[in-house]
Amino acid sequence: MEFSTKAETLLRLNGKIKAASILEVAFFTVAEWKENKEACLEKVGPLWDHGQKLIVRSSALSEDTSTQSQAGAYDSVLNVTQDTICEAIERVIQSYGTKGVDGDQVLVQPMVPDVSMSGVLFSQDPSSGAPFYIINFDDKGDTEAVTSGSGENLRTLVVSRGVKEHKEPWVKKLVLLSRELEEIFRQVNIDVEFACSGGGDLYLLQVRPLITEKRVGDLAAHSDVMEHIEGKLRKFNRPHPYLHGEKTVFGVMPDWNPAEIIGIRPRPLALSLYRELITDNIWAYQRDNYGYKNLRSFPLLVDFYGLPYIDVRVSFNSFLPEDLDSDLSEKLVNYYIEALCQNPALHDKVEFDILFSCYTFDLPQQIQVLADHGFNQAEITKVVESLRALTNSIIHQEKGLWVKDLDKIKILQERHALVMSNPDFDEVSKIYWLIEDCKRYGTLPFAGLARAGFIAVQILNSMVSQGILSEQEKFLFLNSISSVSTSMTEDFQSLGKEDFLEKYGHLRPGTYDILSARYDEEPELYFDWDQREEVHEREEFKLNLTQMKAIESLLKEHQLDYDVIGLLDFLKAAIEGREYAKFVFTKSLSDILKLIGSLGESHALTKEDMSFSNIHAIKNLYSTCEDQSTALRDSISGGREKYAISQRIMLPPLIANPEDIWAFELPDDVPNFVTHNAITAETHADLEDTENMTGSIVCIPSADPGFDWIFSHKIGGLITTYGGANSHMAIRAGELGLPAIIGAGEKLYKKWSAASKLHIDCANKKVEIIQ
Repeated sequence: MEFSTKAETLLRLNGKIKAASILEVAFFTVAEWKENKEACLEKVGPLWDHGQKLIVRSSALSEDTSTQSQAGAYDSVLNVTQDTICEAIERVIQSYGTKGVDGDQVLVQPMVPDVSMSGVLFSQDPSSGAPFYIINFDDKGDTEAVTSGSGENLRTLVVSRGVKEHKEPWVKKLVLLSRELEEIFRQVNIDVEFACSGGGDLYLLQVRPLITEKRVGDLAAHSDVMEHIEGKLRKFNRPHPYLHGEKTVFGVMPDWNPAEIIGIRPRPLALSLYRELITDNIWAYQRDNYGYKNLRSFPLLVDFYGLPYIDVRVSFNSFLPEDLDSDLSEKLVNYYIEALCQNPALHDKVEFDILFSCYTFDLPQQIQVLADHGFNQAEITKVVESLRALTNSIIHQEKGLWVKDLDKIKILQERHALVMSNPDFDEVSKIYWLIEDCKRYGTLPFAGLARAGFIAVQILNSMVSQGILSEQEKFLFLNSISSVSTSMTEDFQSLGKEDFLEKYGHLRPGTYDILSARYDEEPELYFDWDQREEVHEREEFKLNLTQMKAIESLLKEHQLDYDVIGLLDFLKAAIEGREYAKFVFTKSLSDILKLIGSLGESHALTKEDMSFSNIHAIKNLYSTCEDQSTALRDSISGGREKYAISQRIMLPPLIANPEDIWAFELPDDVPNFVTHNAITAETHADLEDTENMTGSIVCIPSADPGFDWIFSHKIGGLITTYGGANSHMAIRAGELGLPAIIGAGEKLYKKWSAASKLHIDCANKKVEIIQ
């Protein structure tokens, strides 16, 4: 069967499908309506016999073709009675506008009785061709909620082709319907509109070609990949003799946030660099050094055919104080994992809302939640005392490792200069030593300073919860910090272009992405050098005498080894130090990427080519006599194959059970609202169009610090797909008093960034689509 108009296709399908029903169809052309309205109404007459109201729908010749769907372009009128039928028909015809033709049709059907659910199914992911059914639905009884985009509680279900069986009867029926239609039309790319009645009956409302250039590939190969992933997950999920916790969970955001830093489908070079510099072992060395459990042999990040995930059990073990006994450690990790499974929306907030990883002024109250989960007071007290000792050790003014980590960062700057200026080093030698130095003197101390910075923010938040500071005073404190981002904003106003790029030119929006241009490579793309205004003075942060006495009293009560001034100095230095360390080590990283590009060019390979290479293959060239061109091309070839597979896989952001990969609902993430400010403004998602950024709500994929350039355009608000409450962009937005939503998640980000104008109310954590 071939597709025709909406009405004719439904008529031809009637009686040919088993998984769903098609309500009786009546239709006529615009010309027929103009010529003889009574005859057209006679065609509609039998539909009234069902005792239901009718729906009058468009069925234009320009709709549902192989090249355009015109979805939502024309009107549909619901709940039509005999008194309003003519008016409804005229309204649909008028919606065709001046481009309408006499051959356009009007479709009339009974309304679906007792609608409990309605939605749209795509038989493949239209953006990638991935062989998954994408089901967008509303279960509130609104048949237009999905197609109009007006529903406030739309849900999205992803079901893999080859799924064994889905527990929901309506999903099973819908998948069977899609397969029937695919067979009838002999194509896999279809778009199905459906509705379900309260009694569980499935109705087909519309079917048309899914307009996409991507095509589903080998389904048998896809099933093999999915089964291999499921098998790997089952192996990881077993008990491990060196780990506490009965099972594990995998997520794209808990701990070192790969989705935020490298994305959910990074190129092989970015993924391998991130693992080499941080998640293979550097992360564990830092935790061990700072007094947590030793996880040095465990990689934190695993990838499923190129999709990076954090092994949450490994992560949660690494936040246990080293002196906690085995039984209590086991109990804690099991509790943490269960809490995350019960609250999956917290996957990017585990350290704030699930884990107890440091001591704060409100810890004794917060940790009492453990009493509701089988922990006795002796166990709770032990955890509190361990965290107190650990925190005192980390934040010590003289002996704290964070102080030494600041010194290590300075060593990296010296060694970076030595490597880059060495005339005897070729590109491979420079890449090798920049990586080794970056790990030892860059990402390792950065990880430590990030830990100290996190503790500082937690202590600051606890001062708010204890009533010492208001939320506004907390933001004033953050605004008083002289971070790299603040300095960059000030320097943009005061320095000449050349001097500014000399200092900040190594930054790039995709920190690990060789295809992301550095500031000094595309300065005109990122900055408007003619629109530099004076920097507004930051409001001064001061504590009054009452606040100082209250903090002093808390320090004594909680036995934290600081005085008031010393504590504030630590909070400031730790947060500043984290940002400074990131700024310094990313210079080495950025030069590594630049050298890799140059190395590729010397072998007639583009940056695009090199983005598929693996950093281990490049490093290996330093210590072998292997032919460079052959080694690079072999690495690139393997990377391309792996990357192609990653583009055709869809996995849930949090994998709690191995079988979850076959069918899952995209979660309604709980975004991080930054500041208590509000804004109503136009959205701006085209980062190449810098002229219209001023005052807009800018939408970017991640909270990567390389996007700092957007702040030079006086933006009004910010939305990111990924990013945690303690991410760079969250802190930056707090410093600037910028209303921001950090970590909206894919679903909400897509919805909000597609809008023309939004109202964001951070204080009430509300977002309203204005246009």
